[in-house]
Amino acid sequence: MESTPRLKAGIFVRALIRRAEVAGASAFIVRKGAEEAGAVILRLSRLDGTALVLNQVRLGDGRLAWAKALGDWGAESTAQAWCDKQVKFDPDLWILEIEDRQGRAFVDEEIV
Repeated sequence: MESTPRLKAGIFVRALIRRAEVAGASAFIVRKGAEEAGAVILRLSRLDGTALVLNQVRLGDGRLAWAKALGDWGAESTAQAWCDKQVKFDPDLWILEIEDRQGRAFVDEEIV
């Protein structure tokens, strides 16, 4: 089982922002984490008061995927509270918000 090399967090975040913007969405860094190896959380907003939080996980076969940290779409306030709590545990954490009425994440990996 060979794992995919991991892209530096800062490069990944900037590339994802660009990808979202090219597709007509807005994306911005809510919290800047460690440039080299900080974990990344995506907070998706459909601009209707709902949000979906995704965090990166590794599947049993070694592939990277994105997990729905709070289940399906819920209140933006719940997503914000969850993200705030995670920062207390991981000060190197990145939080990227993507605002897209279609709720797209713009990631290549599977969302589980």
